[in-house]
Formats: sequence, C-alpha cells, structure tokens
Amino acid sequence: MTRKKNSYQNAILIKLFRRSVVFHSMKLEHILDDLHIAVTRRWWLQMFTAFTRVLMALTFIQPSYKKIMHQPFTVLPDSNPVGHYFKALMDTGFYYEFIGWGQMIAAILLLIPRFSHIGALLFLPIIANIAVLTSSVGFVGTWLITILMSLAGAYLVAWEYDRLKPVIFYNREDKPRRFSYQFLKIPLFFGAGGAVMGLLWYFIRLGNFSNYLVVDAVLVGIGLVFGLIVALHYNFMPVGHLTDQKSLE
Repeated sequence: MTRKKNSYQNAILIKLFRRSVVFHSMKLEHILDDLHIAVTRRWWLQMFTAFTRVLMALTFIQPSYKKIMHQPFTVLPDSNPVGHYFKALMDTGFYYEFIGWGQMIAAILLLIPRFSHIGALLFLPIIANIAVLTSSVGFVGTWLITILMSLAGAYLVAWEYDRLKPVIFYNREDKPRRFSYQFLKIPLFFGAGGAVMGLLWYFIRLGNFSNYLVVDAVLVGIGLVFGLIVALHYNFMPVGHLTDQKSLE
C-alpha cells in the first residue's frame, strides 16, 4: 500500500514538473513568436534581409571559386602566418576544394528564397570558423569583417526562426521499445564486441603490443562503458511523430 502511494505521489510530482517546464517553454515560444512577427512584417527589414542574403552570398562566391579551381587564396608569402596557413591548406588537396564547394553551395542557397534557410544554416558555421581563424592568425582588418559577417549570418538564421523553431520547441511523442534487462544486454553486447576486436588485433598484430590480453581486457571495458551510454541514450530517446508543447499538457 505504501509503495503504491509513493508511486502515485512520484507520478504527480513528475506531471507537475513537466507541466511547469511546458508552461515556461510555451511562454518563451510565444515571446519569440511575437518578436519574430514584429520584425519580419516590416518591409524595410525585409529589404535589409534580401540585401544581406545577396551580399553574403557574393562575398562567398569569389573565394569559393579560387578554392574549387585550386588557386592560391592569398598572395601573402609563406613567411607570414596567414600566408603559411593558406599555403598549408591548399596543399591538403581535395580538402581545400571541399571547403570551396561548401562555400559555393551556401552562397547559391542563400540566393534562392525557397532554400535561403538552408543557406543560412550552412553559411553561419563556415563564416564563424573563418572569423575565429582570421582572429587567431592576426589577419589584419579581415578579422573585423568576418566577425561582422558572422553577425549577419546569425541574423539570417534568426530570420528563419519560424522554420527552425520545431528543433527547439517540438519533441517526439513516443519512447523506444523497451526490452528486458536492456541495461545489461546492451553493455554486454558491446563488451563482447570489444573482446572480438581484441582478438582481431592479436591475429593481425595491430600496434605490436607486448601483452594483447591486457589490450583485450581494456577493449572489453571500453565496450561495456560505451554500451551503458548507448543504453541510457536509447532509454530516454524520443521517437515517432513530432508534437508541439500544447499536446504535452
């Protein structure tokens, strides 16, 4: 009887806590919704957004073309930290061109209104990385420009709030299928995988270790810990259809 009472009380507390979280999330969502509507309905901010998208896209096209064509990005000598960095970056080969293609795709998507939200999501991490780079190597003047471009990228992502808000405020409505002793079976599965990997390392003499028995034990331990983390993640992982906060009340 006492156990049932405690279980009932815990369920009530969990429900109240969940409603409190939902209430505050909904309140924040409504504030952001109103702010976004107030900003995006102003024609001059709409014009500013179009201007920012086109400008940011154009600033990416020229440097991305140089990378795609595997041309030097700067004329600074190798003795200069900035020139040395870009020389080393160009010597990586395909990676240099890959960066160029990433910039080019982000620029093209920014220019197409239907896909501008994807372009903004690509543009922001790329330009933020460039801003950190130019600041750390002392690229005179450019560091300020790239920081301002990063702020512009953040503005463009914020403009797409209504498209992106399900990532923040929506959740999946179901839980994964439970099975018996999952916190034991999953770690044991990955622990067994560690044992098999240790045997494989022994047969191919990977690493030329002096004691493969110790290596195998370490891999089993790593597999058990890894499996426990996977089991915890699986247990709390939401699945199924997306649902808004109102349906969680």
